[in-house]
Amino acid sequence: MRSVRIRILATLLVLAAVGVGGWQLLPDDSAENRTILVGTSDSVTSLDPAGAYDAGSWALFSNVFQSLLTFEPGGASPVPDAADHCAFVGSGLRTYRCELREGLTFPGGRKVTAADVKYSFDRVKRINSPVGPASLLDTLESVSARGRTVTFQLSSPDSTFPFKVATGAGSIVDPTKYPANSLRTGTDVDGTGPYELTAYTKGKKAVLAPNGHYKGALKSTGRPVELRYYADGEKLDAAWKTKRIDVATRQLPPKVLAGLNASDPDQRVSEIDSSDTRNLYLNTRSGSPLHDPRVRQAMAWLIDRDRLAATVYDGTVDPLYSLIPAGITGHTTSFFDRYPKQDPKKARKLLTQAGVTLPVRFTYGYGTGSGAAAQEAAEIKRELQASGLFEVTVRGYEWTDFQKRWASGKLDAYAVGWVADYPDPDTFGAPLVGSDGSMNTGYRSKTVDKLIRDSRRYADRGEASEDFRELQQTVAEDVPVIPLWQAKEYVVTTEAVGGGQYLTDGTGVFRLWRLDWI
Repeated sequence: MRSVRIRILATLLVLAAVGVGGWQLLPDDSAENRTILVGTSDSVTSLDPAGAYDAGSWALFSNVFQSLLTFEPGGASPVPDAADHCAFVGSGLRTYRCELREGLTFPGGRKVTAADVKYSFDRVKRINSPVGPASLLDTLESVSARGRTVTFQLSSPDSTFPFKVATGAGSIVDPTKYPANSLRTGTDVDGTGPYELTAYTKGKKAVLAPNGHYKGALKSTGRPVELRYYADGEKLDAAWKTKRIDVATRQLPPKVLAGLNASDPDQRVSEIDSSDTRNLYLNTRSGSPLHDPRVRQAMAWLIDRDRLAATVYDGTVDPLYSLIPAGITGHTTSFFDRYPKQDPKKARKLLTQAGVTLPVRFTYGYGTGSGAAAQEAAEIKRELQASGLFEVTVRGYEWTDFQKRWASGKLDAYAVGWVADYPDPDTFGAPLVGSDGSMNTGYRSKTVDKLIRDSRRYADRGEASEDFRELQQTVAEDVPVIPLWQAKEYVVTTEAVGGGQYLTDGTGVFRLWRLDWI
């Protein structure tokens, strides 16, 4: 990944902050300070960090909450944010310790303590929401707090734990505002991030004001921003074309993305390398029509990724043949190696061996408003049914309902996009195919779980490549998931707005503070 230095904008006034070694930066009152309007078709599941594990929610979290660590633009390793410094203790990769930055306060003026950090992590695990991020903290055994020091004890060596601390799962909340055993209701947010949420209407907008009390890794708290949410890409495109927003991102329709022109004088177009993927997840539980691995293997012989990318997505995505995308350590082409081209005869042979009744009938679910999900579902249905081996019922669900359905095992197959939590192959392992993963396919593999554990023993992540190659081969054989495609990130801004190229970069952080008036 390319490394991009954080620019110090000339229109910002640097002020010394009270406290040891800290800086607090506020926008210059004399500068242009109009609200920047940002449109997206992503949805927000919850305003509570313990109750959401999706791109739309985490995009908001990375602006209004603060974690001990964060990622710099293009960075491969986390850096201190709410923490002054963090490090593993000893050589066993099982004890991780952070010293909290001095002078942090919640919006109500209450001082942030190490005990608050402990409370926040314990709370995520205790609530264990079916659509929350608790699974990301699977190696976290206990947390202790003493003075400004937070110590994490891990159940097994985990070199990736700092990455997880830097995600939305590590958001620090105020114990006086967030219940210990249940999710917070309402539309108020109390975080210490670079922005404060001043107004929120579900499915409509989130109004963000720079947090003048922010202290952390950033050199700027940015301009006022209003996030506007649209039901689908077409509505987002309409808002862009009628100039109701200044920035459009995630996700304009494929035909619109294919027609973007970087030389258009009326807009700025940023095409950003990304590790965003989309997979078809299969319910492997007993009683599911897809329980037998030979049925899932037959499906893998019938999916035409090239056609899917060319027709539904107008060439704006690349076919993906493995769990880990290109550009990430350990990437292979395991599904291409095992299923190199569409072969209905091999699919039929597998189904005959499985002794199932033909055609195999199952339900395919997807989230409405998710880009070209409906067209994608129709194309995959066509590809599977063309052989006469499958009969697919396609159903679309509102995003929150869709999440609950796959989390409760009610869907036979479901297509979901995956935005990397952090720039490491581990984010494509445990959450997607681990026994306690967030995709809830019912898949259990001792081999896969062992490879995930073993891969975390390497502080040098390149040394974990062999484990991830073997993991991907196992997944291609068992087929709990069928990789479909890998995308780029597109951000379109008016000529008056700069910084769109820094908004997202595959580190899981949505940098609204990088947007600025030119």
